[in-house]
Amino acid sequence: MERPKDDFEQKMVDLARVTRVMAGGKRMKFRACMVIGDKKGKVGVGIAKGVDVAMAIQKAVAKARKNIINVPIIDGTIPHEINIKEKSSRLMMKPGRKGSGIKAGGVMRIVFELAGVKDVVGKILGTNNKINNTKTALLALGSFIGQEDALKPTDKKQDKEIKKVDNKKSDKDTKK
Repeated sequence: MERPKDDFEQKMVDLARVTRVMAGGKRMKFRACMVIGDKKGKVGVGIAKGVDVAMAIQKAVAKARKNIINVPIIDGTIPHEINIKEKSSRLMMKPGRKGSGIKAGGVMRIVFELAGVKDVVGKILGTNNKINNTKTALLALGSFIGQEDALKPTDKKQDKEIKKVDNKKSDKDTKK
């Protein structure tokens, strides 16, 4: 019985040989960091270890399938500018003009390509660690306010009531 083919492409961000020192000697494994995406707004990242390279890649792709996020794409670009800092990595992303292409380096380019973002400007400002930058790029793309959410009117009265309820709960928690 054949499995149905999915639309996800996969690219390897990082492959490393890692060792663990045991009483009897060193144990070698391979660590793979994979990014998958359908170029239509869905992208995910997975990191896994395996005894050989093929097993590590297979496990990483399986983990990436579980961590897929939806990226709001408006006219081939991201909705708004974002600067994000997570751990040691700092990333800046800006919407690009139509036809400008992906102006980003390193792992950000891979994430944008697989997410389906056509025109964007990105800059890695912090660390050069590929895994941290990949995770931070995914966190940034997942934190965008989509066009539907941005156009939805907010009820300020309701927001105040929610804050009051939260404050009352936190007051009770502090008294205990």
